[in-house]
Parts: sequence; structure tokens; C-alpha cells
Amino acid sequence: MPSLAQLLESFPETHDADAPADAALSEMIDSTALRPVPLGRMRRFGLLGTLQAKIAAAYLFYWVRGWFTSAAERERLLAETHWKSAARVLDSMSYLRGAAMKVGQTLANFPDVAPRAFVETLDQLHYDAPPMHWSLLAEMVRNELGDDPQQLFARFEQRAFAAASLGQVHRAELRSGEEVVLKIQYPGIARTIREDMRNLLLFLLPSRLSKDWESVKAQADDLRRRLELETDYEAEAATLTAVRSLFREDDGIVVPRVHSQFSTPRILTMDRIKGVHLDEFVARGPTQEQRNEVAKRLIRAWYRMMYSGRLLYLDFHPGNIMVLDDGRVGLLDFGMMLPLNDELWTLFHVIDRALTTGRREDRIAANEMWCDVDRDAWTADRVEITDAYADWCWRARYCGGEFDFGDEADFREGVDLFAKMAARRYTRAKPCTPVICRSQFGWRSILYRLRAKFDIRAIAESEVKATGWDRSDYL
Repeated sequence: MPSLAQLLESFPETHDADAPADAALSEMIDSTALRPVPLGRMRRFGLLGTLQAKIAAAYLFYWVRGWFTSAAERERLLAETHWKSAARVLDSMSYLRGAAMKVGQTLANFPDVAPRAFVETLDQLHYDAPPMHWSLLAEMVRNELGDDPQQLFARFEQRAFAAASLGQVHRAELRSGEEVVLKIQYPGIARTIREDMRNLLLFLLPSRLSKDWESVKAQADDLRRRLELETDYEAEAATLTAVRSLFREDDGIVVPRVHSQFSTPRILTMDRIKGVHLDEFVARGPTQEQRNEVAKRLIRAWYRMMYSGRLLYLDFHPGNIMVLDDGRVGLLDFGMMLPLNDELWTLFHVIDRALTTGRREDRIAANEMWCDVDRDAWTADRVEITDAYADWCWRARYCGGEFDFGDEADFREGVDLFAKMAARRYTRAKPCTPVICRSQFGWRSILYRLRAKFDIRAIAESEVKATGWDRSDYL
């Protein structure tokens, strides 16, 4: 339980004009930079428990105060409580980093679903999280590269210009004059992933007695393996090279080139892509046509990787997308990917039938294969809800024509259906299901932010056709 001091600290306060929220957030970010990643399973578990207590206390005090204030004052207090709670989450997630920060990134993928103040604050976890001070990284970087980066590069900036869940990014210049960035992994981050996933299993203990426990555990194990693989920058470098080869110059899609001589298992050196992040692009007020063009290129990249590369890009969020001045789109961060092995590729053939025909019986057949549930467990309610969710996921594809991805009601429908499935424990499915769902909501959230309107089916069909995939039995 929180102490009295913590409860009082959580009490919503009125921010002075001389001490705005941004200043408080800036002060918090500066202090986070000087703290190394906390290690130890119980220590990390305790930090998350303390965060939960503080947030609960903040909303409790808002509720109590609301008894004695006007409607306008209650609205102000609620907005302040949303911001303060989000700031606490940002602070804790930035300190914990790793898998915990990815949870915060996922929460930020739901604009206009979670409170706006919450989402706008957590958005910083995508690409503007508090970086770690260079003094905490210097020794590890020298050991990895074999020398001080100031000696290896014509120019190296010790201050990071971007940071996220597993590492941060520093600008540098090669002696040849090429501008590059170094993605540097936080010391000890691989260990924290193992610890956080063991803590996750503690939360899942009540599921041990259910018939779906083996499926739940397999999904947690799959998530752990993918997060651990994300800390292997040599594997990411190989994926980057493979993905880069899939695109031509006229595709308008940029994937950075790896500089292997300055890359190690914990440092990845790549070409610097000059552009703006998605949110800044939207803030500039682009035309509908410009927003649509960015969305089309993102979707083409998604399908090109899926159909031609047999890879599923799992980390769609605003921090991994750059919009260049000439309209091209840059993709970053290829650590979390799902290779489509023969088993998954066979299942994707079944899913493609439902994606293409839009028939309810095809969706139900795909759901049954993906969920691997006994026939007698397919109750009418389970069939109805899983089919409704699949219909939401695939509707834009099988309907064809211009689809409004900025429709708030449509976006909320998907979130509500997913929440309903989780509440009713209709979660038995292939081990990779959680990361695929995260990716699904990731790219849908991005198209929603762009308020994009375009024909997604036309792009998908052109990418399928390029692979020579035979679909004559259902087309």
C-alpha cells in the first residue's frame, strides 16, 4: 500500500502558470537520464506495483474532490489527473525501459480511445523517451566497438537524439562524410526482459486452472522469445539487409543501409534517414492527398514484406515512421519481425481466402484453424464475436474501394470487439497471436491518425500478383 506521503503526492494539484506541466515533465526526463536500468525481478515487480497504487490514489482523490466542486472545476481536475497519471506512467516506463516500456507504447496506440492527455504524454515513449546519459553507456560502447567512438568517427554526438524501449540513437558522421546513426542498446536490457516476462507469468497464474493455460503460456513464451531476439542487433542487421532488397527506388519506401563494420550484437550503425516523424507530419497540416499517399506507401511496404519477403512487420508505431521532404516514407526498427514459416504460410493461405472473398463461412473456417479449439468449444457466442472481430480486421480489404480509416466509430468497434474477446477468455490461438494483434492495431492506429482514405484492396492485389500466388480456386 502507498504511504500517506505518496497518497498526498498523488493528490491532483493546480499547476502554476510559472510552473507548467511541460516544465515538470522536462524535469522528470532529465532525472530519468541519470538512472541506470533497474535490475532484479522483485525490484521491477515492486516498481510496477507502486505505480499502480499511485495512479489508483490519484483517481480516488479526484473522485472525492469532485463532491465539493462545480462541473467546470471537476472537468479541469479530471484533465489534470489524466495528465499526472500519464506522466507517472511515462516516468516509470522510461525508468524500467524494456518490455515495460513497450506496454506504454501499446497504450499510446489508441488515440481517442484512451484519454487524450494520457495518449499525448505516452506518445513520447515511441521516439522521444528520456535517453540514458552517456556516462552510463560509454564503457559498454567502447568494449563493443573496440575504441572510443570519438576516434572511430569523424563526428559523434554523445547526446542521444532519440530513445525508445531497448536502446537509444546517436548521430555520427563517417570519415567518408556519410551521415549515420548508432542504435545503442541499454546495458542489462536483455536481462530485464527475462525478469519482466517471469513477472508476467505471476499475473497469469489464475489461468493455470483453465483449459487454455497451455495456449496462454505458449503465447507468453513466444512474446518473450521475440523480445529477446529484438536485443540481438546482428539479427536485426540481417533482417534490415533482406528487407531493403525488397524495394525499388520508385516505390518511395526507404529502408536504411547497415554499416556492418561499426555494428555489433548491441550496436547497430545505419544510414541516417532525414525526415520528420509521423505526428510532426500530421501537425503540419498536409492535404488529404498527401496523407493518403503516405498511408498507401506504408501499406505497400507491409504487404511487400508479407507476400514477397514472408515477413510480418510487428512494430508499427509513429516512432518507427519517417516522412521525407520529397514524400517518401522511411521505415525504422526491424528487431521485432515474424518470419512466416511453412506452417504459418499455409494458414495465411486460408486467411487470404477470407480476406479476398469476404464470405462469413471463410472467416469462420480461418478462425477455427487459427484458434485450434475443440469443435464442441465453438459456442454460438464464440463464433459470433470472433467472426465480428475478423470482419472488422478484414472488411476494408474484401470490400475494396475507398475506405475511411479515420472513422472513429470504426476504430472503436475493433477495440471493443478485442476487449470483449479478452473479457470472455476467447484467447486460445497460435502462440504468435499477441504480437500479430499488436501489429494490427499499430497500423490501424497510424492510418487513423492520418485520417487516410484509400483503396487498400488494390494495393494488396498488386502485391499478391507480383508473387505469382495461385488463387484460382477462389477467385
